[in-house]
Amino acid sequence: MSVFQCPECGYRFDEEVGDTHEGYKPGTKFHTLPDDFACPDCAVRFKEDFVEA
Repeated sequence: MSVFQCPECGYRFDEEVGDTHEGYKPGTKFHTLPDDFACPDCAVRFKEDFVEA
């Protein structure tokens, strides 16, 4: 499992943990998130901007 980080605010999406607050169950792969996924903390960065941490 991988972790992807927003380069703007540091929000981290951990595939193992998911983000239940945003509706993503543990085990959700980053590549399966919707194409219009934006950072839930800053809404500045989009999925393609996230970097693997």
